[in-house]
Amino acid sequence: MSTDVVGAEAPQVKGRFLGILICWLLGNGSLFAWNSMLTIEDYYVHLFPDYHPTRILTLAYQPFAFGITLIMTYYEAKMNTRRRNLAGFSLFFLGSFALIILDIATKGRGGLGVFVGVCIISAIFGIADANCQGALVGDLSLMCPEFVQSFMAGLAASGVLTSALRLITKAAFESSKDGLRIGAILFFSITCLFELLCLLLYTFVFAKLPIVKYYRSKAASEGSKTVASDLAAAGIISDQQAQIEEDPQKYKRLTTKELLMENIDYAFDIYLIYVLTLSIFPGFLSEDTGEHSLGSW
Repeated sequence: MSTDVVGAEAPQVKGRFLGILICWLLGNGSLFAWNSMLTIEDYYVHLFPDYHPTRILTLAYQPFAFGITLIMTYYEAKMNTRRRNLAGFSLFFLGSFALIILDIATKGRGGLGVFVGVCIISAIFGIADANCQGALVGDLSLMCPEFVQSFMAGLAASGVLTSALRLITKAAFESSKDGLRIGAILFFSITCLFELLCLLLYTFVFAKLPIVKYYRSKAASEGSKTVASDLAAAGIISDQQAQIEEDPQKYKRLTTKELLMENIDYAFDIYLIYVLTLSIFPGFLSEDTGEHSLGSW
């Protein structure tokens, strides 16, 4: 019996499994830095006991994430998806690196000035999240379903990975002098390297996969205006403008309001999910519920 897969040589199939892996890593990277900041808050509670970091850092993050997302949603048809993703992962990398530099420069001392700096970096993570997470979901939605599924699985896995990594670094340095700080620096060093990996994968690998080039070319031929720079990065020049001028009705787009009304049930679901999520964290989990048998763990 032949082991050849039907259509395996078709351009849309080549690179599928590598694409799925990269999408999973990019999903991780879209939340890894922010989850790292949340997971490391035991260190920030120790460093800033008077400033309620478990609440304030989230409050610094969410308005920027939500506000930039609204702006990007309104102008989505005119936005350069590639630049959004590059900006997002670059900000994640630079923000993670800045946290390390800030801690080393201040020698692990607290204070209002340092806390303000951490809050600014938290806001930067919010801007980065609004850029790359939304752009990647939109970009991958033009491709095969496995890419979106893998990306979402990566988002979900990010919390598990950061929690496991934090437990390892905390346990490794718990008995050493200044162990909490050393573990936190090591933790964010790993985060910084992982965000750099995601940036490099998206910049130099993902766009050149045959399956990605196929779906982006297909999206451009169907009227998508956000994939031109991605195609250019892969060496493909689109003649989309000429096609639009030839048959403008074929490429007519729904307005943002029309899209919202068609998907109002999904929008309401997302709203409820965010209400529930924020009620749990930083809502309930940020409350001082007293001493527990697990102590700082």
